[in-house]
Amino acid sequence: MDALKVAVVGVGAWGENHARVYHQLPQAELVAVADVEEARAREVASRFDTRAVTDYHDLIGQVQAASIVVPTALHHQVAREFLEAGVAVLLEKPMTRTLREADDLVALAAQRGVPLQVGHIERFNPVIRAMAELDITPKFIECHRLSPLSLRIQDVGVVLDLMIHDLDVILQLVQAPIRKVDAVAVAVMGEHEDIANARIVFQTGCVANVTASRVALKKMRKIRVFSPDSYISLDYDQKRGEIYKTSPLLRRIRLPVEGMEAETIADLRNFKFGDLLTIKQMEMDDAEPLRFELESFLEAVRQGTPPAVPGEHGRRAVAAAQMVLDAIAEHRWEGWEERPETDQKKDGDTR
Repeated sequence: MDALKVAVVGVGAWGENHARVYHQLPQAELVAVADVEEARAREVASRFDTRAVTDYHDLIGQVQAASIVVPTALHHQVAREFLEAGVAVLLEKPMTRTLREADDLVALAAQRGVPLQVGHIERFNPVIRAMAELDITPKFIECHRLSPLSLRIQDVGVVLDLMIHDLDVILQLVQAPIRKVDAVAVAVMGEHEDIANARIVFQTGCVANVTASRVALKKMRKIRVFSPDSYISLDYDQKRGEIYKTSPLLRRIRLPVEGMEAETIADLRNFKFGDLLTIKQMEMDDAEPLRFELESFLEAVRQGTPPAVPGEHGRRAVAAAQMVLDAIAEHRWEGWEERPETDQKKDGDTR
């Protein structure tokens, strides 16, 4: 099986990881890495035994697939040129800054018949893959994604930078349109929000409470999912999780207290907590999510099948993020900087 010729455009900290994994995968041939900073491109290229270029246009016609890991403001422009040339694209999150740009890329990929995958890497996290195996109907979801201060990303706020990871996971879990969003945020370091909280209500009645911060004292990546008969607690970083489910015993004794005899109520005190709930550690592997993501992308390119996280899902996450940003704008107070104008959209437009 011939290896696919691939390249990485943008080799900052995360782009370097893409280059590293491609270099390790037998199904990929890392043809080159591109970066506007020549010294950086050469440094990464030498590390992974490949060629360095400063103009990504030099790669078109030389590769079959490319990871686009440039600043968000350039996502649309760079991805569009590769898709136009028939090159499969893995575009890092957030897919684009606006719905208009996202719609354009989705339409172009379909027109050219070229795979377009969006880098929502948490889909490939072992904890999320383990949860995907469970039959759950979420009724309440709570997410916390906190990071210490970093100047790595400055062109977008914390909603498009960090919260969008959880928005994508939530949308995949709930599989329903958004009915309402309330949100508030604080800009600490500059013009964009650095701390944000959103309460999202879906048409199914499910509610999600999402908090993101990039000025926290310590890192946290957690999600809790409540369903009618279970509670799931997951830690992305520690790659561990627990699932709490009602036991058959609890279902048998779920009787109205009114009308019970005193002796029966007293007997209930003898039950131990562990008798009423089953608590199980979720089994998961310790594989690197990025490796799973890139392997999935290459398989879609090779087989001509839809990517695991297609452009439509990236567009859906951008739509949800813009709804959060619009809700934040409605609640801003005196002294809050005007945020950049976003696309107008209809209520619940997360298709």
